[in-house]
Amino acid sequence: MKFERKHAILLLAVAAWNVFSFGNFAKNLYSAYDAGEDRATGYWVAHTLLIVVNFVIAGLLGSLGWKALRASRSADG
Repeated sequence: MKFERKHAILLLAVAAWNVFSFGNFAKNLYSAYDAGEDRATGYWVAHTLLIVVNFVIAGLLGSLGWKALRASRSADG
């Protein structure tokens, strides 16, 4: 399969959505922690790990999307 421009844009869009949605989730999680919300330690650890993993996925998808976009531009030109 060869990546086309539409695939690159989709990968970049999904990466941006992950950063936006999990960035908001991280902000809300920190606000809850800062407000002293009473939760088990496992709750904070699990959700922090979820956020970190999704940021890594966003980075990988963004990198792949960027490479595919550059490759599609050079193939068009």
